[in-house]
Amino acid sequence: MSAEAQAARVAITLPDGSVRDYDAPTTGAEIAASIGAGLAKAALAVKVDGELRDLKRAIDHDAALEIVTSKSPDALELVRHDAAHVLAQAAKELFPDIQVTIGPVIEDGFYYDFSRSEPFTPEDLEKMEKRMAEIIDRDDPIDREVWDRDEAAAFFESVGESYKSEIIRDLPADQTITLYRQGDWIDLCRGPHLPSTGKVPKAFKLMKLAGAYWRGDSRNEMLQRVYGTAWLNKDQLKDHLTRLEEAEKRDHRKLGREMDLFHFQEEAVGSVFWHDKGWRLYRTVQNYVRRRLDAEHYQEVNTPQMVDRSLWEASGHWEKFREHMFTAQTEDDRIWAMKPMNCPCHVQIFRQGTKSYRDLPLRMAEFGSCLRYEPSGALHGLMRVRAFTQDDAHIFCTEDQITSETIRFCELLSSIYSDLGFEAFVVKFSDRPDVRAGEDAVWDQAEDALKAAAEAANLDLELNPGEGAFYGPKLEFVLRDAIGRDWQCGTLQVDFVLPERLDATYVAESGDRKRPVMLHRAILGSFERFLAVLIEHYAGHFPLWLAPTQYVVATVTNEADDYATEVHAQLAQAGLVGLLDTAADKISYKVRQHSVGKIPVILAVGKREAEERTVSIRRLGSKEQQSLALADAIHTLTNESQPPA
Repeated sequence: MSAEAQAARVAITLPDGSVRDYDAPTTGAEIAASIGAGLAKAALAVKVDGELRDLKRAIDHDAALEIVTSKSPDALELVRHDAAHVLAQAAKELFPDIQVTIGPVIEDGFYYDFSRSEPFTPEDLEKMEKRMAEIIDRDDPIDREVWDRDEAAAFFESVGESYKSEIIRDLPADQTITLYRQGDWIDLCRGPHLPSTGKVPKAFKLMKLAGAYWRGDSRNEMLQRVYGTAWLNKDQLKDHLTRLEEAEKRDHRKLGREMDLFHFQEEAVGSVFWHDKGWRLYRTVQNYVRRRLDAEHYQEVNTPQMVDRSLWEASGHWEKFREHMFTAQTEDDRIWAMKPMNCPCHVQIFRQGTKSYRDLPLRMAEFGSCLRYEPSGALHGLMRVRAFTQDDAHIFCTEDQITSETIRFCELLSSIYSDLGFEAFVVKFSDRPDVRAGEDAVWDQAEDALKAAAEAANLDLELNPGEGAFYGPKLEFVLRDAIGRDWQCGTLQVDFVLPERLDATYVAESGDRKRPVMLHRAILGSFERFLAVLIEHYAGHFPLWLAPTQYVVATVTNEADDYATEVHAQLAQAGLVGLLDTAADKISYKVRQHSVGKIPVILAVGKREAEERTVSIRRLGSKEQQSLALADAIHTLTNESQPPA
């Protein structure tokens, strides 16, 4: 064999460790075909040395290769990526005057932004969906082309796509310009793509229209954004649409109105007006958490709402977080910041007096009221607000205590989540972000310590690269709710930076001054957001101990008014919180009305119940009734209403 032929040979290592030799550069499609016809048909793309690529791209060097099929973890993102391109092609065919801009994959689907003078309508979405199905039926090949930068920019200008031309001119000079052609349509894209439009499953749906400024800048043109969802098969699509329907029923904003828990208004954007019932729910959860913290020997503190900017400059928050802080300037020219978090203030308490190694670990907790400027477009009910309260705490400890405190915290967190009705959660490890405080050596130390502690706590970690806090790596605890949605709530962060910046010290056993390690930790996170999650998890149908209104005593006839009043009084004396309904309405109407308010127990009393001193109990969501003696009913409901020990 000649040297040239030998040099052209390519050795491909498959996931099972076997090696296949090819006499010349090859492609993923050819490799899949050489393995078997079934794999060739199922292949969607390839991974070459870990890089996702088109099936048709040449492989001209020895490489490790994996064939991507619909069963691969990468398949869904590929499908959604191509669904976005098929949408753009459909829109361009139907409305030739539009310009296509960008169309990324997002959670559960994709979107594409279009420039068009006339607004899209819901009927237009239906037309685009139908045309997308037609494009899939055409099974047009999707081919990658490498273009000269100037030629590509000029091409898009010539066909009236000025946004694409602008994108190309703004790309780094060393970036390869790739265009993808599918049928008669061509688009700018890095790829990779499926081999043809026919590989996109007909398991998609266009969901809604929205506005979006070009490149997120309000000075630019407002574009029309079309959102879609796409899945690997129709069963997955159906399940997703069912989840959305269920999520809409559980929307905490809707339930908040029906249950009379809270409201929002323009005079206090991003702040919650808690009503009596909502505030009762809030206090029930807060008091439960407080009891758990007391049992774990946390010291509860309270720190100022407004602090001079000098503290935030010293901590590093002024530089890294300034755009999210509310500030005020007083007549003496001092600039104050409403606290967006509690940690610098907790360090100030730690610094009062001399702390010894015997005082550590020192667990300092605060239900701290914080303010952060969130853009109005980002606000979403209780989920995203400007004024909120954190179940915040900081554990000041030695380096040797990081592991034991992590284990102790994880046990507490797991127990609290379970008591509140969440059995499943995952833990993500978030390492150093691009913008951070502290030297790399300090970050190495903090990350190693947190990983070791997590391992000792028997946590299975998912890597969440670059998402740590600016002062330290963190664990993120992600809850799964009743309909399978994930919510990041709890956190644990290891911080060597802030104690250094704010000059926190303790006296070690040797007599030397040392810096404590600071563990930032939260279980619920923002109370407001967690209560939104809790409302949606239970769909407002709370267990009795959490329910803001635990019962209603409703009369069947006004002959039982006096007895109903007595029942209500005895239940209240036993510590339950409820209502008395002696209105002249029919009992069926009362049951419907109070069911909408998600009151868990309705005690119906009529003439017979008054004579027998019984109550008829109907539980929320059940059509069955249970007749109990009044004393037995009070005993049963009192036991059920007790918070977890």
